[in-house]
Amino acid sequence: MTSTNGPIGAAPARKLPRKPASRLAEKWTHVDDVDVFYRESPVATADSRVMAHIHGFGLSGRYLLPTAEILSDDFHTYVPDLPGFGRSGRKKGMLDIPDLAHATASFLDDRGVEKATLVGNSMGCPVIIEFAHHYPDKIDRAVLVSPAGGAFNQPLRRAIGQLSKDAVREPARMATVAVPDYVRFGVPSTVRLFKALTQYPSLQRLLELRIPTLVVLGEHDPLLPHAHRIDEVASQVDSHVLVVLLEGAAHAINFSHPGQLAHVIKLFMDDKPIVNDPAWPGHVRLYEVHRGTNHPTAKND
Repeated sequence: MTSTNGPIGAAPARKLPRKPASRLAEKWTHVDDVDVFYRESPVATADSRVMAHIHGFGLSGRYLLPTAEILSDDFHTYVPDLPGFGRSGRKKGMLDIPDLAHATASFLDDRGVEKATLVGNSMGCPVIIEFAHHYPDKIDRAVLVSPAGGAFNQPLRRAIGQLSKDAVREPARMATVAVPDYVRFGVPSTVRLFKALTQYPSLQRLLELRIPTLVVLGEHDPLLPHAHRIDEVASQVDSHVLVVLLEGAAHAINFSHPGQLAHVIKLFMDDKPIVNDPAWPGHVRLYEVHRGTNHPTAKND
């Protein structure tokens, strides 16, 4: 038996942050012998669609909150720190993509979630792809924002260069969220997980998904191939993938462009045409780069 206070007979739960990072409720649970910190919609109806947000490499779920908070008005939202990340406890030997996918499944099972849409950024995307491979009945749709992994990020020195380029393209306030997370994650964990991430065949597995899948790319993201190259590869198979390019964005779109990302996710969830919000400034535009043969046809009102 588990609860936000941990299992019966366990040590007292860890403390919550002094200042909430968003209006999502902040809670603890205990999953597979690990304390897991997470955020959840403060109010959700029984018929609300469930959406869980999965963070990237070395980070906690905190930088996902700007987008998650907007979407929590429409979806029963969860934002966990996976084991080994952020405030959550560590589990020995748990630093590869399949382990993190299984941990995501265990967290959702613990929360009584039978099926959810998963929204990931960077490393969170291959975790979602692996989750869909092992638990196809537990995932409704996938939203992959700036999916990392594979040969494009190899070797390590190339990835470091890509990350350095991206750092100056992100909002300055991103550092106040990311730096403490990276320090907490540590160098040994970084090296081990980086190897697992770059060896994961993200693009190949992505095109094998059999659920509606949205891929959102930033125009200025140095960690990913150009959108036209992704379209070229994706067009070789009959996929379920919809690829959208967001003008002006880099890698951490969930943090830097929450309004625009939430907008396109809502359109995707309702199979609406991908269109710009007329209220956006002139330098922000969406472009549909690729719509797989098997992706749902857009429905006009």
